[in-house]
Amino acid sequence: MTTLIDPRMGDVEADASSTKRRSLLSLAGSLLAEISLPKLILVWFVLIAVPALLLGLAPLVGTAWLAQFSRRLASSYRGVWPFVILVIVAVIGWLGGRPLQRAAEQGFWSLNSLAIQPGYALYREGVRHFLEAMFERRLNEKRRARLRGVSAAVAGLLLCLSSLAVIAVAWPYSRWTGQLSDLTAPLSLVVPTLTNAVIILCIYCAGAALVWGLADATMDQPQGITDFSHPSELTRKWRVAHLSDIHVVGERYGFRIESGRSGPRGNDRLAELFTKLSAIDSENRLDHILITGDITDAGRSPEWAEFSTALSPYPELAQRVLLLPGNHDINVVDRANPARLDLPISPARRLREMRALSGMAAVQANKVHVVDHSTWEFGATLAHALAPYGADIATFADSGGFRLAASLATVWTEIFPMILPPDGEDGLGIILLDSTAQTHFSFTNALGLISSEQSRAIKAAVQRFPRASWIVALHHHLVEYPTLSKKFSERIGTALINGSWFVRQLQQLNDSIIVMHGHRHIDWIGHCGKLKIISAPSPVMGNTGEDVTHFHIHTLGIDRDGALVMLPPERVDVPGSVLSA
Repeated sequence: MTTLIDPRMGDVEADASSTKRRSLLSLAGSLLAEISLPKLILVWFVLIAVPALLLGLAPLVGTAWLAQFSRRLASSYRGVWPFVILVIVAVIGWLGGRPLQRAAEQGFWSLNSLAIQPGYALYREGVRHFLEAMFERRLNEKRRARLRGVSAAVAGLLLCLSSLAVIAVAWPYSRWTGQLSDLTAPLSLVVPTLTNAVIILCIYCAGAALVWGLADATMDQPQGITDFSHPSELTRKWRVAHLSDIHVVGERYGFRIESGRSGPRGNDRLAELFTKLSAIDSENRLDHILITGDITDAGRSPEWAEFSTALSPYPELAQRVLLLPGNHDINVVDRANPARLDLPISPARRLREMRALSGMAAVQANKVHVVDHSTWEFGATLAHALAPYGADIATFADSGGFRLAASLATVWTEIFPMILPPDGEDGLGIILLDSTAQTHFSFTNALGLISSEQSRAIKAAVQRFPRASWIVALHHHLVEYPTLSKKFSERIGTALINGSWFVRQLQQLNDSIIVMHGHRHIDWIGHCGKLKIISAPSPVMGNTGEDVTHFHIHTLGIDRDGALVMLPPERVDVPGSVLSA
């Protein structure tokens, strides 16, 4: 039989969203051609235009109100009512509690991700790329770390100067005082309102860029680790298999979003991976199997089903598996179309959250605990915490709907971090974080963020077990890696928006913390000062079907001085396969 096209090998449609097979310019062209203009206009209006208009109007309305308020206050006690109303609004905001605080925090970091991070990252990595190319032969690890600090400061200064230049151009068109009579001619306020918004954002950007650059420049720069401990030095040890970015697809011959046809098809490698883990475990028992996000390729039900099916033959391994979400599990709107976006009111993201929550609960509901966000003490197990919501989650998965989506809005945020307590006062505990930022666009799905609530919960857990050692696990990388890149495009990564802040939060705790993450599929072990960091490669991505991929088993231990140390990692190769004719 003559086969014109082998369907198992995929075709150009499999590369629709692939950054390996298509250039960023090509993907941007697809966005323009495929994007839903009505949705884009609505999202732009709700998330950008309305906040910008309110920001630009604030000085005009505020000055007009103050002028009117002062006149009334001088003439009559009735002028007190505007002030009373203002106090009432402030009290309502205060009583709004955690949901309002979370919304404010999310909005603050979203502003930074849109207004500062892209330009800052472009300047920073551009300066680093230029300097490292110029001085490559003269750079050792310490010099590269100093250069990274200098380039961060320079990037902050350049972004600040760029913002000040925009302010200088826009200032003549701005207006900062208003009167009630302006309401009779609202169109006259359009230009000053928009100009005011631009200037306010640029003022914030100029100041924040300097702070951001200074924070990155003065932090402990990441450096690789080459000296590991010896087994004879350990008084206690734990073996942890670290997996990440397994990107399970829902079809036997399916291709991954990022790789397209440039990566392995289907889930054969995942099956091989679990077979190898089972054999290794039978010879030398593993204490934990940690999967740091991107368990699925797009958070779809068939993908979670395939993961469960692949793990089910190994119940002994499943007892020690711990999962946390990645951006592909939560934020991918459409795996075949990066131009598709969710409306801010859409329940689609909530459904992806509930799928991921169900997948995590299936393997760790009775192992991990959630933190009570009112007392910051360990609360019930995940199973107990989810019990009151079980019926609503099942109904929502079956029928959807805005009402149920709203009723489940706090479930996701309340269960993180999940904590596996240490097995004793000097044991090893594991803290599982959610680092996925809220986005509504497939093309921007990779942003990361750690909330202040999660950081506070980490501190509470460490303080409860001060002699214990901890793995802090998340999906996104905290900082950009200190490795030389061949292409400039490879340097513009998607680290945590508040990564330098989070590094400092962890450094304030004890020395017995190791961070494990995935996201960029880069195999790297290093440190920022005393904080040790392990980045996991993807055992299924980045190579063609016949190439070998790998993951690591890490041995962590306590040395004679009571410090948490690492032995050299044990590399485990996962062989590829070639389809038979």
